[in-house]
Amino acid sequence: MTQTTTDRSADRASGAVVPVLAFAGIVVAVMQTLLVPVIKDLPQLLDTAPSDATWVLTSTLLSGAVATPIMGRLGDLYGKRRMLILSLAVMVVGALVSALTSDLLLMITGRTLQGFAMGAIPLGIGLMRDMLPREKLGSAMALMSSSIGVGGGLALPAAALVAQHSDWHTLYYGAAGLGLLAIALTLLVVPESPMRAEGTFDLPGALGLSAGLVLFLLPITKGSDWGWASGTTLGLFTASAVVLVLWGVMELRLKAPLVDLRTTARPAVLFTNLASIMVGVSFYVVSLVLPQLLQLPESTGYGLGQSMVVAGLLVAPLGLTMMFTAPVYARLSAKYGPKVTLILGLLIIAIGYGAGLGLMSAAWQSLVISVLLGAGIGLAYSSLPALIVGAVPASETGAANGLNTLMRSIGTSVSSAVIGMVLANTATNVGGVEIPTMHGFRVSFLIATGAVAVGLLLALFLPGRRPSEKPRLRASSEEDAALERAERVLRGFQGRVLAADGAPVARAKVTLIDRRGRQAGATLSAEDGSYALAVPARGSYVVAARAAGHGPLASSATHAGDERPVDLDLSLPGETVSA
Repeated sequence: MTQTTTDRSADRASGAVVPVLAFAGIVVAVMQTLLVPVIKDLPQLLDTAPSDATWVLTSTLLSGAVATPIMGRLGDLYGKRRMLILSLAVMVVGALVSALTSDLLLMITGRTLQGFAMGAIPLGIGLMRDMLPREKLGSAMALMSSSIGVGGGLALPAAALVAQHSDWHTLYYGAAGLGLLAIALTLLVVPESPMRAEGTFDLPGALGLSAGLVLFLLPITKGSDWGWASGTTLGLFTASAVVLVLWGVMELRLKAPLVDLRTTARPAVLFTNLASIMVGVSFYVVSLVLPQLLQLPESTGYGLGQSMVVAGLLVAPLGLTMMFTAPVYARLSAKYGPKVTLILGLLIIAIGYGAGLGLMSAAWQSLVISVLLGAGIGLAYSSLPALIVGAVPASETGAANGLNTLMRSIGTSVSSAVIGMVLANTATNVGGVEIPTMHGFRVSFLIATGAVAVGLLLALFLPGRRPSEKPRLRASSEEDAALERAERVLRGFQGRVLAADGAPVARAKVTLIDRRGRQAGATLSAEDGSYALAVPARGSYVVAARAAGHGPLASSATHAGDERPVDLDLSLPGETVSA
C-alpha cells in the first residue's frame, strides 16, 4: 500500500520536531549502554551468579527486538505519536522499577520494560516522513537513525561518571527523568500524523514473530554460557527456524500482515536489511573492545591504564561524530543517492578498523579510531532509513523501519556473542582473573572488518539511481522540493472533491485502488477540495472518496503512464451518513 502526505501535515510540524524526536531516540538508545560501566560488578550488586546477572542485559535486548517491529506496525495503524509516547512511558516505568530494587527478578522485569522503548526510533522516522517537507527529510531521518549510536556513545562517559561517584541506582533515576522529559516535549511539540494504514493488527503474526525472535536471540546471547554445541543451544536454533518459517507462511496468506514479506523481499529492502546486520556487527565491536583496552592496567604490557570516566570520554566521540555526520550525509545523499553514501560509510568503517589494528598503543589513538568509526557508522546508519523509505509505501514506513532497526539489533547481538567468545577464548589468566589479550582485541577488529566487507558486497546489489532519476529525498532547497511535488502531480490523478451543491470538501480521504483491488495510494483533500495522487504504473484504477457527512463515491479512470495529469473531480452524494 502507498500513501502520500499532504502539505498541511508538513506545515503543522514546527522546527522543533526534529530535535525533539532525535532526543527521544537518544534517550531510548541510552538504555542499551546504561549498565556497561558496571557490567563486571553486577553479580556482586545483585547478589547472584555471573550467568544469572547477564539476564539483566539479555532481557533488554530481547524485549527491544520483539517490540521494534510490533510498535512500528501499531504506529502505522493507530498513530505513530501515540505509540511513541506509549513506548517512552513503558520505559519510564521500567526505569523506576529498576531504580527501586536490587532483587534480580525485579531488575530483569524493569530492564525488560525498558527494552520496549526501542520502537521509538522507527516511529520517529515514520513521523518525520509523514510531516516534514522533502528538502528537510534526508538530514532529519539521518539524525534519527544515528540516534541509536549517539545515545549509546554519549551514555558511556555519563554512566561511568555516575557509577564512579554515586549509587548505581542513580543511573535508573536519571533514565526515568530523561524519559519523562522526552514525553513532555513530544506532547508539546510533535503533532500526530494523519496517515493511517488500512487493516487490523495481526496479533497471531506478532506472537509468532516474538516467539521466533526470542528462540533465535536467546542462544545467541547465552550460547557462551550454555555451550555452542549444547542440546539447549542447538534445540533453540532449530525451534526458531521452524517457528519463523511457519510464521512466514502465515504472513503471506494474510491481507494485512504484521510484516509484508513481499515488500521485504524487494531487492532494495532485502539487501538494505542484510547490510544493516553487518553495520550493527561493526558498530558494537568498537563498543566492546576500546573501553576494555583503555581500562586494562599498564602492567599487562598493552593496557592503557585509564579510569572508567576517561575511557568513556575517549569513546564518546564515536557518538558525537555520528551526530555531526547527519547534515553531511544529507548533502551527499541528495547528490549521489543513499546507496553511494552507504558504500562510502562502509569504506570509512573498514579504514577505521584497519587503522585500529596498529593504533592500540596510546589513549589518543583510541580517540582517532572513535572519530573515524563514528563518521563511517554515521553515514551508514543515516543511509538505511532513506533506502527503506524510498522502497516501501508510506503506510508501511513504521513497520518497515521497525524491521530494519531489528536487523541492526540482531547485528549487535551477534557481535556481542561472537566477540565475547573471542575475548574469552584468547584471554590469559593472571592471578586467577581472566584478562583479555591484545591478540583477542586484534582478532575482534578483523572480524569487524570482515563484517564490513560482507556489508559492502551486499550494498553493491542495491538498486542504483538511474542517471536521469532525481533523488527521492531532496535536501537542497525549497525550489527543488516544489519541483518534485509538481512532477509527481503530472504523473497521476488530480482534481477536486466536491459536495452535491458544488462546494469543496476539505479533508476528504481520497484512495487510489488498482485493478487487483489493492490500495495504491491515498491522500487527504486540501481546504479548497483539491487533491493529487501519483500512480505507481500505467493502467486502470478506481479513485474513491469519502468524508464525514457525505456518501462515498468511486470513479473508474485510466492513466497512460506518461507525464500528463488525469483530471478527475469527485462529487460526493448529498445524503448524510454517520461520521
